[in-house]
Amino acid sequence: MQIHPLIEDSDALADLCARLAKSPFVAVDTEFMRENTYWPELCLIQIADANEAAAIDPMREGLDLSPLLDLLVDNEDVLKVFHAGAQDIEIVYNLTGKTPHPLFDTQIAAMALGQGEQIGYSNLVDSWLGIALDKGARFTDWARRPLDKRQIDYAIGDVTHLSTLFPKMLERLRKTGRGGWLDQEMERLADPANYENDPELSWKRIRIVGRKPEVLGRLKSLAAWREREAQNKNLPRGRIIKDETMADIAAHPPRSQADLAKVRGLSPAWAGNDIGGRLMAILGAAEPLRPDEMPPRDDKKPGLGKEGALVADLLKLLLKIRAREINVAARLLARSEELELLAAGQRTGLPMLEDWRFDQFGQDALALVEGKLAFAVLDGKLCMTRTGEA
Repeated sequence: MQIHPLIEDSDALADLCARLAKSPFVAVDTEFMRENTYWPELCLIQIADANEAAAIDPMREGLDLSPLLDLLVDNEDVLKVFHAGAQDIEIVYNLTGKTPHPLFDTQIAAMALGQGEQIGYSNLVDSWLGIALDKGARFTDWARRPLDKRQIDYAIGDVTHLSTLFPKMLERLRKTGRGGWLDQEMERLADPANYENDPELSWKRIRIVGRKPEVLGRLKSLAAWREREAQNKNLPRGRIIKDETMADIAAHPPRSQADLAKVRGLSPAWAGNDIGGRLMAILGAAEPLRPDEMPPRDDKKPGLGKEGALVADLLKLLLKIRAREINVAARLLARSEELELLAAGQRTGLPMLEDWRFDQFGQDALALVEGKLAFAVLDGKLCMTRTGEA
């Protein structure tokens, strides 16, 4: 494989992308920093096909990334291969408003091949290629220039190995007939909705005790305000105000801006500065959360009840058994919330009752809740057995 020097020139990048556009797939990885910023700071892009690989310096002044971004988001003929690619995809989305498509994620593929739910890249490369990766440059400050040869070689290695690994995994998926199992998961990963940062929805990530609409309304307003402040200043959310402090203010709002000096987690300066004034204005304008916005209760799903909770537990046990039998990650077959909904009586809109998931697990799950399937111990192993009603 040809390894190019670090690409810092627009013409060289355009030439590379023109060649890669003729390939059936490209392996993609990024290096970024986000400890001190709201938006991830893109520091390096690595890309490879079966014949050549390169690292690209997006921090180089004047470098035109358009050919690369066009290849990633507009070229439907080239498959984009990632490993645990959500953060890489987020960066592309932030730059373009689009996600790479079509795409393939080797971590998700490994789930269908019985290698666990979140196998790391190093372990995957070791298990498939017998190569132990050098982790020495893992904690590089990728924003610092110049990058030395060891750092660049380390970064390019991620995509050269990925471009070798992907065809092998694809062939195994074809032989096992499991390639189609991943279509829905890949489309879910590529869904732009996953990467939208809507300030009005940011409150849903914050834990708060209680369900009073007025408290949740204040939390929603505060969280949206913080999100916009963080975006405008390009600072991490927690640098503006931490989750626990915001939840405390929503539950126990100060009566005046001067009282902000008494709030644990805030600088006393907020009692008299502009940002404190903006916070108080947001609190004053907050309205109670509408009934249709109220989050579901954390205890049990509506209608589940004690008996339903026991059925859900049995379904989770069934899921573990079935996943072990066919050597696949359990989460690929069904998720816990689906099992709880099935136990509560829902029979539509559940992925596990559709397509290949129904054949591999859903039909047994239905049989269990309908009393047509039971657990038994045979030769010291827990397994499933059909009852006389089947």
